[in-house]
Amino acid sequence: MRIDLHAHSTVSDGTESPAELMRAAAAAGLDVIALTDHDSTAGWSEAAAEARTLGLALVPGMEVSCRTDTGVSVHVLSYLHNPDDPGLLAEVERSRDARLTRAERMVEKLAADYPISWEHVLEHVADGATIGRPHIADTLVSLNVVGTRSEAFASMLSARSPYWVGHYAPHPVHAVALVRAAGGVPVFAHPVASSRGRIVDSDVTHAMIDAGLLGLEIEHRDNPEEGRKELRGIAAKNNLLVTGSSDYHGTGKPNLLGENLTHPDVLARLEELGTGSRVIR
Repeated sequence: MRIDLHAHSTVSDGTESPAELMRAAAAAGLDVIALTDHDSTAGWSEAAAEARTLGLALVPGMEVSCRTDTGVSVHVLSYLHNPDDPGLLAEVERSRDARLTRAERMVEKLAADYPISWEHVLEHVADGATIGRPHIADTLVSLNVVGTRSEAFASMLSARSPYWVGHYAPHPVHAVALVRAAGGVPVFAHPVASSRGRIVDSDVTHAMIDAGLLGLEIEHRDNPEEGRKELRGIAAKNNLLVTGSSDYHGTGKPNLLGENLTHPDVLARLEELGTGSRVIR
């Protein structure tokens, strides 16, 4: 059984609709795919309908964007939570609103030096999508300011850029607690992805575990091998689930569906632990 537990659609920063993502997963030979758009479950229904027609199992999920007190970005994957839970829903809505305001301010700054406008950005946003830096990056590519989305993120959209604007995001410890309260299974996404920027120290990871963290996404292209070894030790010591996934974004990133996989036993345990929703088969 081929299981990939981390993929994005146009509801957040992927380039394929939820239905297109399901078709791509089936074409890649996957048996199980998780839809984990940033701070949104809006793609669940469309993905579920298409997955059923394809005989593909869908794990409903979400990737909660978080930030520590020292400004380190952290992502918490939530699987099988209740999408209508008021506590979690209020927090991700607050994050989405803050991300929208941040995007508008960054575009204002960029417009002083480049031929970009908010109207240009909206042309790259699917209906109902959470607007963020990827949409600004795609706009800059379309305007030939940069060659790729990755180039935009490494330069003018990075935290080191003069165009950078911060935004509200919950602390990862708080996010873990909210996911658990919503009946979900919280998993720390790509915990040691140092190529993306600063990573948290072990104190934050253990605080997340104390708050109810249930897994670590270890098999991920952005986790260096030395870091994976350390994570495996933490997982074994704390009886955490170990997941593997692609973090697929369509053409938005080079990640390929199925390039890292999760063991079927882990999926079975995830289904036992998640009480807010069910795997769709």
